[in-house]
Amino acid sequence: VNMADMDAETTTHTQPMVEEEEPLFSNLDLFLFSLIVELHFFMHHVKALMSFCNQGKNIIVFYGSQTGTAEEFANRLSKDAQRYGMKGMAADPEEYDMGELSRLSEITNSLAIFCMATYGEGDPTDNAQDFYDWLQENDDEDLSGLTYTVFALGNKTYEHYNAMGKYVDKRLEELGAKRIFDLGLGDDDGNLEEDFISWREQFWPAVCEHFGVEASGDESSIRQYELKEHSDINMNKVYTGEIGRLKSFEVQKPPFDSKNPFLAPVTVNRKLNRGGDRHLMHLELDITGSKIRYESGDHVAVFPTNDSALVNKLGQILGVDLDVVISLNNLDEESNKKHPFPCPTTYRTALTHYLDITHPPRTNVLYELAQYATNSKDQENMRKMASSSPEGKALYQSWVLDSCRNILAILEDMPSLRPPIDHLCELLPRLQARYYSIASSSKVHPNSIHICAVVVEYETKTGRINKGVATNWLKNKLVTDNGHKSTVPMYIRKSQFRLPFKATNPVIMIGPGTGIAPFMGFIQERGWLKEQGKEVGETVLYYGCRHKNEDYLYQEELEESEKNGVLTQLNIAFSRDQEHKVYVQHLLKQNKEDIWKLIHTDNAHIYICGDARNMAKDVQTAFHEIAEELGGMTRTQATDYIKKLMTKGRYSQDVWS
Repeated sequence: VNMADMDAETTTHTQPMVEEEEPLFSNLDLFLFSLIVELHFFMHHVKALMSFCNQGKNIIVFYGSQTGTAEEFANRLSKDAQRYGMKGMAADPEEYDMGELSRLSEITNSLAIFCMATYGEGDPTDNAQDFYDWLQENDDEDLSGLTYTVFALGNKTYEHYNAMGKYVDKRLEELGAKRIFDLGLGDDDGNLEEDFISWREQFWPAVCEHFGVEASGDESSIRQYELKEHSDINMNKVYTGEIGRLKSFEVQKPPFDSKNPFLAPVTVNRKLNRGGDRHLMHLELDITGSKIRYESGDHVAVFPTNDSALVNKLGQILGVDLDVVISLNNLDEESNKKHPFPCPTTYRTALTHYLDITHPPRTNVLYELAQYATNSKDQENMRKMASSSPEGKALYQSWVLDSCRNILAILEDMPSLRPPIDHLCELLPRLQARYYSIASSSKVHPNSIHICAVVVEYETKTGRINKGVATNWLKNKLVTDNGHKSTVPMYIRKSQFRLPFKATNPVIMIGPGTGIAPFMGFIQERGWLKEQGKEVGETVLYYGCRHKNEDYLYQEELEESEKNGVLTQLNIAFSRDQEHKVYVQHLLKQNKEDIWKLIHTDNAHIYICGDARNMAKDVQTAFHEIAEELGGMTRTQATDYIKKLMTKGRYSQDVWS
């Protein structure tokens, strides 16, 4: 039962009519009604639970996924299980009662695999939050009958590298579970795909040995879904890009979240920079009437669509009518996942709204498509790229990753490869929501969410122009398009990036480039607090851009805030306006006495937003050096000092790589 639909049924009928003397519902009615609702929820959970243990599956792959990669890996592992004659299923921990984990031991040769991504500052992904809480709270849980392994997905440029995967691995062991194979660590700063393949290559033989099964992986391609073409379907039953409920974009009902985004009209879309070859932009989304609440520091998630030119080219190269209405139905009828994306729909809608056609495809996609290449050399190369041989890895790295070849480029450069479009649609990953730091304060703009972003566009080694999906889509969201309002499907993701509880605490904000975004919200909020007559501590900003007269973002607003005393210090590094480059970390070092006093004596909170790979690291090093020099510490003590600030919530990062 779709809860959203059920909700609609009930809400429309509970408005009491004004003229009635008698109450519309007696207490008994209301009691029965709430009982029905509770039973419904209960049955929903029982159903999920039953399927967990009664599906005849012996390998369950749980995934904690924020951007879809862990889910993809989980699907690949559950498909592998089939190749080894076992029964696998991928499972979202949010949909199961994880308290039943110990019951897996009732199934012969059972194994739980956890593909766990880490999000933000060492946090669990949204869908694994409840599982994480359960692991933390249940010390008396006995998992001694459970065999498990963990593959962790993270990024070395972040402070808390693979924290979630490491925690799950350690905690399951503490609760008595038996680790069947070593924790795998995937690093997205290096080559996540390669890390996964290398781990998986050693993992399956270990499983086969453990269970005493023949390690004869069936190498053929296994289809997970079957194609059904609909010739005479009522078009009202066909998905046209909705993320969750059919027609949810026509009839919008709160609450809005990742499964039910709100269509926010774009009220402002302006270019921020005055020169240079980039396009930096400021957008404002109207959330009036949506009941959406946000705080400064939160993220807004938007669901973009692919460029129609790319979609059309895919249709042409594969020689298909993209407007055929189809469904891809799971061949495993017991699976919770009936379709790879909302069905029935058209190929055009799937390739536009639901599938990722711009990222370089992962090796499993190449492996499964290889059979369709009519040229034996092409077929051999595709299989080689999916193998774990050094030669194959190098070929995948250079031909696919370094050359930034998306699926269209691969088809263009391999004329012998023309796979059936339905198999391609089955294999491509889902198009994911994109997150942006909100550049406004809800105290000042309760009905509006501001986004600050830079349009991604670059030339690849093969001479093609690659365009970032979301930023180019946002750039083209004109306020009125042919008299219609442009809208953006969105929801809010709460974050830990928060102003201090006490307004009197000083804040040091460091955000070069579009890293300025959350600080626009912070500055607006500190200004609002001042207007309310509150005593507000020092508000210090370190901002950086290339050239003062080209890409100094929000110059008027920042200078105004400095003039009226909301910003007590405005420090700007124009990196390319002089012979040698000057960055934010250089300015921090120049003002080290002031910085040290704010941190060490005045209890300042430090915030860093922007690039994780270089900037955040260099800034952290600058703080270590300041603590060494002015706090008379060794490097180790200085590092620990900053770590302590992090633990106390006084050193927060909102970074991306």
